[in-house]
Amino acid sequence: MASMTLGSLVHHHHHHHPSPCSIFTRSSSFMTLKPIVINSKRTVSSSSSYIVSSSVVTKEDNHNYKSPSFDFMSYMVRKAETINTALDLAVPLQEPLKIHEAMRYSLLAGGKRIRPLLCIAACELVGGEAPVAMPAACAVEMLHTMSLIHDDLPCIDNDDLRRGKPTNHKVFGENVAVLAGDALLPFAFEHLVTATSPEVSPVRLVRAVGELAKAVGVEGVAAGQVADISSEGLDSNEVGLEHLEFIHLHKTAALLEASAVLGGIVGGGSEDEIEKLRQYARCVGLLFQVVDDILDVTKSSQELGKTAGKDLVADKLTYPKIMGLEKSREFAEKLCRDAREQLLGFGSDKVAPLLALANYIANRQN
Repeated sequence: MASMTLGSLVHHHHHHHPSPCSIFTRSSSFMTLKPIVINSKRTVSSSSSYIVSSSVVTKEDNHNYKSPSFDFMSYMVRKAETINTALDLAVPLQEPLKIHEAMRYSLLAGGKRIRPLLCIAACELVGGEAPVAMPAACAVEMLHTMSLIHDDLPCIDNDDLRRGKPTNHKVFGENVAVLAGDALLPFAFEHLVTATSPEVSPVRLVRAVGELAKAVGVEGVAAGQVADISSEGLDSNEVGLEHLEFIHLHKTAALLEASAVLGGIVGGGSEDEIEKLRQYARCVGLLFQVVDDILDVTKSSQELGKTAGKDLVADKLTYPKIMGLEKSREFAEKLCRDAREQLLGFGSDKVAPLLALANYIANRQN
């Protein structure tokens, strides 16, 4: 197979509407990536704060990283506490005990809670209140946890460590781990539908359900996982970046995209606002995976809280394997800038968390 250019997705559509300053062109259900020229010499600051001083975010605001005006780490800790409390209440320890123990073991194991945080921040960006988005945020985290439990199983990634703790099947056995993931999947939708405030219209709630279902099914996580499994051991010269990009846009970016879109939907966002959030999250999702690939080859298991070097052992396709480490880092910087471009024009008092989140993901160390 001839090597492929970075950017083409497997899905093609007849009508594309290019967005300036973005790597994405819009389509009805997928966005097709345009070829990316990696030539930037700009570096991404390790700071997680931004100057956001005007009423509307401009490019000048967008690229000023250092400011005491917004403390993202404190924001993330505060949001994670409220999310953890909501998850604890959503899945209480009850009969049958074994499966609830297994569900709670992985669901409450900590983590950065980036997906639910993104959902809440997106809701607030379009004028909604955080409590309105919390059921959607919890639903996204339930689905994410399900995917982690199943990812770690011996039949897929065969991992022993997750978030610094033994993986679910190591504690509860493979049979219960499979069922715990199976239970979290439908419960995410049940929780979204039953716990979301009545102020969210049925039309918006149905749309949110559809977005979430698409994100974990054959247009999202499941498709990315199958492509990932199929890619093990393949020659990177034969497969190329298009295949790798397909994997990560589905396996990783799809659920991040759903997080932002759900926040925009339940928060009452306009079509234009929801679309900008979708594209922002698509950039952030791909960024998350590029950084993950870089960390896998540059950090230890202790630093990561999960097994390091697994991608190399499994001979998986990764960005460093195909592009090299330096080009992967440059690509990450470009994705971070492109994510921020989608936030131009939003009110600055609500946009700071999303600007800072992109920068945080670009610079995370585990």
